[in-house]
Amino acid sequence: MSEALQCVWFKRDLRLRDHAPLARAAETGPVLPLYIIEPEVIEAPDFDAMHWQFIRESLNDLQRNLRKVGLELQVLQGNAVQVFADLHAEFGLDGLWAHEETGNAITFERDRAVADWAKHAGLAFREIPQNGVVRRLKERDGWARIWERRMSQAIPEMPEQISSVDGLCPSAIPDAAELGLEASDRALDLRGGECEAHRVLESFIKGRGDRYHREMSSPNTAYESCSRLSPYLAWGCISMRTVVQKLRAAAGDAIPKVAARSFLSRCHWHCHFMQKLESEPAIEFHAFNRACDDLRPRKVDAGRLEAWQSGRTGYPFVDACMRALKARGWINFRMRAMLVSFASYHLWLDWRHFKDWLACQFIDYEPGIHISQIQMQSGLTGINTLRIYNPVKQGKDHDPEGEFIRHWVPELRRVDTTDIHEPWKMPDLMQLESSCRLGEDYPYPIVDHLEAVRHARAQFSVLRKRDDYWESSKEVMRRHGSRKSSENRRRPKRPKRKSDGQTEISLHDEET
Repeated sequence: MSEALQCVWFKRDLRLRDHAPLARAAETGPVLPLYIIEPEVIEAPDFDAMHWQFIRESLNDLQRNLRKVGLELQVLQGNAVQVFADLHAEFGLDGLWAHEETGNAITFERDRAVADWAKHAGLAFREIPQNGVVRRLKERDGWARIWERRMSQAIPEMPEQISSVDGLCPSAIPDAAELGLEASDRALDLRGGECEAHRVLESFIKGRGDRYHREMSSPNTAYESCSRLSPYLAWGCISMRTVVQKLRAAAGDAIPKVAARSFLSRCHWHCHFMQKLESEPAIEFHAFNRACDDLRPRKVDAGRLEAWQSGRTGYPFVDACMRALKARGWINFRMRAMLVSFASYHLWLDWRHFKDWLACQFIDYEPGIHISQIQMQSGLTGINTLRIYNPVKQGKDHDPEGEFIRHWVPELRRVDTTDIHEPWKMPDLMQLESSCRLGEDYPYPIVDHLEAVRHARAQFSVLRKRDDYWESSKEVMRRHGSRKSSENRRRPKRPKRKSDGQTEISLHDEET
């Protein structure tokens, strides 16, 4: 081919609007749009058939939208470097375009391998930012200004027609079974695709989000009042810039300012946590604070882990949240934090024992946010206040009548509201009347809350006497800490030595 053929590599950016690599490639020469199904990615322990279902729906939508501008999406399977080498041999590529991706170790090494191949093949490989994450960031100071600048940039216009490659055949997009992925019976109502992403955004702005700031914490109201844009952002069906600009334009008109302000702060938070993995990829395998690496047993307690995963811990609100998550692929942030807190503090499980399994339950799995949040909720940063959630208090606060519990834990459907949060206190006669015999129909609590809290406090009290813990905390703060003064005031402070050699420990008591 005589013209300079540009390959646009779609990864976690399955959209047409606000797609700078595609827009810039179209200015340079004819375009070959490509998506690669990579065995090492889909066979990884943090990938699930649910993820592929969402991606597949998004690819089908992308395929339709690309055809409107004259392009035919190519969906190929194999190792990325080999796929590019084969395309280059067949078509003679002149340039390769993609968005930057903050992924797991597999995609990180993949991107480096592709860059090395492109360099040796004499191809220009251009990677363009698509959110507020800054590659090769040397200093956290000033990051917020960069985020704001990127969110305020004009969205690039896409040509109505783009020059393509003649003779490209339509690509069949395999389903999960064809890829050897084990399908599940989840009751998903989130569908992939750019068109769906914009529909969900509009419904949030024009009604669902009016009480977002008040109703995002309870699972009874969050499923409707939260935006549920997270999977569309995770897989790139819509850009963060598009979301931010539309919310800002609608604030005070289509959506109350207080709700918009609360949501926009979480858009900032979204990139803030992704930046942590971008800046330190090793946190996928090691604790932020290296002194915490061996805090919990490396050998998993299989019984405790299975009870947590199956939603049979004996704590009704915890079990309801877990079962809802497994069925829907989504639950609100506060409940995610409670589930991780329970696994980490009450069950004293190491985060590496459940991080991949939990990733497979989230339809919106975003590695940077997922890894950073699990570590933070497990107390492994050294710069965040430790938070142990009381599972009974959380249930009474966010599901006082037990509606959510009864829906997701049918064994407790006939239990009276006075007992729904602590069924183990029911006398035998009440258990018979409610058809819920403890130890048979529903388990007794797997651990005692107060004993678990005491154990966690004791372990952290010992840890916080170590100098290496505080030295590592300083480095975590320098590299990853928020620069907001309000958050810095809440940072745990190194306790002063007492005359008896004991140290003080500050946990988030209001949750316990």
